[in-house]
Amino acid sequence: MRTKEEYHASLEAMRPNIYMGGEVLGRADIPGRDILDLTFDLAYVPEYEHLTTATSHFTGEKINRFCHIHQSPEDLMAKQEMTRISARMVGGCIARCMGIDALNTLSVITYMCDQAHGTEYFPRFEEYMKNFQKNDLVGCCAQSDVKGHRLRRPSEQADPDLYLRVVEKKKDGIVIRGAKAHNSFAPLAEEIIAIPTRFLRENEGDWAVAVAVPGDHPGVKLVCRGARYRDRAPELASLHSGKGEIESLTIFDDVFVPWERVFLCGEAEFGGQMALLFSLFHRHSYTGCKPAISDVLMGAAALIAEYSGIEKEDHVGSKLAEFISTAELVYGCGIAGAVKSTKMPSGTQVPDIVFCNVARKHAGVNIYHEYDLLCEIAGGLPATLPYDKEFLSPEVGELVRKYLKRVDEVSVEDVYRLYAWVSDYSCSGIAGVLQYAGVHGGGSPIMEDIAILRTYNMQEKKDLVKMIAGITKPDIDIG
Repeated sequence: MRTKEEYHASLEAMRPNIYMGGEVLGRADIPGRDILDLTFDLAYVPEYEHLTTATSHFTGEKINRFCHIHQSPEDLMAKQEMTRISARMVGGCIARCMGIDALNTLSVITYMCDQAHGTEYFPRFEEYMKNFQKNDLVGCCAQSDVKGHRLRRPSEQADPDLYLRVVEKKKDGIVIRGAKAHNSFAPLAEEIIAIPTRFLRENEGDWAVAVAVPGDHPGVKLVCRGARYRDRAPELASLHSGKGEIESLTIFDDVFVPWERVFLCGEAEFGGQMALLFSLFHRHSYTGCKPAISDVLMGAAALIAEYSGIEKEDHVGSKLAEFISTAELVYGCGIAGAVKSTKMPSGTQVPDIVFCNVARKHAGVNIYHEYDLLCEIAGGLPATLPYDKEFLSPEVGELVRKYLKRVDEVSVEDVYRLYAWVSDYSCSGIAGVLQYAGVHGGGSPIMEDIAILRTYNMQEKKDLVKMIAGITKPDIDIG
């Protein structure tokens, strides 16, 4: 396992290929690095070690759990709890789930493809995975194609590159071209794992491609936008002041990938299966991080109510109960998804489809409602809070502090710190990003509907009602 300092050294040795704000950047000062740092630090904290580390089923060695292929329901539950704990600490996305969710997907689909086609993807994947674990690498999944005309399939687009595709096969590898969108924290990943985004027809084999490439590989261009929390005066700063996150449009501009890093190439029937399985693993990860977001929002709402002297009011209690219900229903579904999980022939443990998608849908459709609840309790001050320079001003600071005072027991400095942080978290540039991510990250609610309806046994429910209504006879005599 590595330290964060070793991770920093690895990032800073990578080729500058980040395009942001009119510059081409390296990785020395990219927003969000502190978030990845936590995933290394927690692996060395004895209190959390049982969650943040695992035993490699390849080597028997102790590894960071963010490099682990799940082998049991207990592994899935440990990953979920680790994700909730770490996401609470950073107040949002923990960034490292996407890579390992993609690798768990490859561990299943490469094996299935080998059984069906006699390919050699699974042993190739195992060798790649051993190196990934040995070096405690950070991975990012690049799944969402840019898609172009949404009603056209990959083979029907005017520009075939609007879905990532193979443009050339060589003796020693393949050349790919296209772009993947919405890749959170891609500039902070050492490895980018690209997989298909949808079901493919038999004639769409060129788009059935899964590869892993270094984040600074020749031809890989990361076109990025970042968002930061506001900088505050040191004496009023929050834990996250000046920190932020970053998203990438990841362009593969005729990228050569050697065969040892290719895990699907032309087997169209497995493109859709790979896409769905990644979504499933990632939605299970969301059963950890989304309750963490609810924890943060409800904690803010409860603390504002306390600082304002209204924590005993019935309407506040009712709103806090809604927060609790969302957080624990999502988390409970994640636990159920792990308990009801299935061991695949490759040895990988796969969570239950229905429970994971129900959890992710519930989280997605409630995220704006949770912000509404916080807004109602907080009032308008997060949107109109004076700047910290005025709070500390020798001219008007005393008056600002006088009129921001709330309950007697809480200092006005703490009141300001709370409202300043809530302002960042709920009505700022980064707040908008967090809210959109809460709806669409890991799949929009309609995608959860599709997964649920495709999987759920509705016929069994209709047969139940037929029996109750007397249309059919029960299978057993119930008197």
